[in-house]
Amino acid sequence: MPCASLAPMSRRTLIASLATVLTGACSRAAFLAVNVPAVFGSYTRHTDVAYGEGAARTLDVYVPDAKAAGPRPLVVFFYGGRWTFGDKSDYRFVGAALAGLGYVAMLPNYRHYPDVKLAGFMADAAAAVDWAAAHASEYGADPKWLFLMGHSAGAHIAALVTLDTRYLLATGRPPPHIAGVIGLSGPYDFLPLTDADTEDMFGPPDQYLESQPIHFARVGAPPMLLIHGMADDTVWPKNSINLAAALRAKGATVTLKLYPKLGHPDPVAALSLPARGRAPTLADIASFVAGVDGAAAGAPAAGAAGGVSPPPSS
Repeated sequence: MPCASLAPMSRRTLIASLATVLTGACSRAAFLAVNVPAVFGSYTRHTDVAYGEGAARTLDVYVPDAKAAGPRPLVVFFYGGRWTFGDKSDYRFVGAALAGLGYVAMLPNYRHYPDVKLAGFMADAAAAVDWAAAHASEYGADPKWLFLMGHSAGAHIAALVTLDTRYLLATGRPPPHIAGVIGLSGPYDFLPLTDADTEDMFGPPDQYLESQPIHFARVGAPPMLLIHGMADDTVWPKNSINLAAALRAKGATVTLKLYPKLGHPDPVAALSLPARGRAPTLADIASFVAGVDGAAAGAPAAGAAGGVSPPPSS
């Protein structure tokens, strides 16, 4: 299907187009349309800030313009794209929405398959999180009130870098304090693999379990908000349901929100102004963050489930 031409869109057409682009089709017009209102938000955007070496290791920072009584929560958001595509600039509407809640938001880019496999993009994620915590105070954020968030493949990355602590330990610095995780439409329990690219991305076969966040459900995991549309036929809702159950069995705090009749892109699309009424994502995020004491939640674990062996290698 060719990319949509830039033309006026009704609200219903816009939402449908955004749903298409978020599930992998080509529609620059949809991203442009949802990001235009975000340009006029009350925040300052710092673009292409390097968090490591290489062109892909940059992030955008969104800082609310309003004065704050104290340090703000910090949210690091990883975009989705089946681990193979995407760009932080397409998700300005997410940064604007989070800044509108009074949070400092950081949106990293990361390397994609086939340039790298699991170890590569997870190393990028760990480097971004490490950088965010180290530089939080420069943007008025509290490094102890750090939340990791993502949609689809980005939710997988946020959950895995939190639960499999080997990635953050591999940065060479003490792991940052993660106050909570917010996952939108995330794949956390998706074995067996059925596509050649994911088999290669997460392989060899004896390492497939290393790609599954549910495999690393552990005692001491930070609180999690897992949001999923019940009509999601791209990433089945069982992913969030199963991870929630596994974490609760370990004594972790999990808030599971299942949105009836909504599909894969809807929870993140609802962060855009045109689709804000489609799902209560923003309100659920605000309630979750307000209920988390950053100083008490998410104490770093001593090591990953099953020991402290190195993370998977490329």
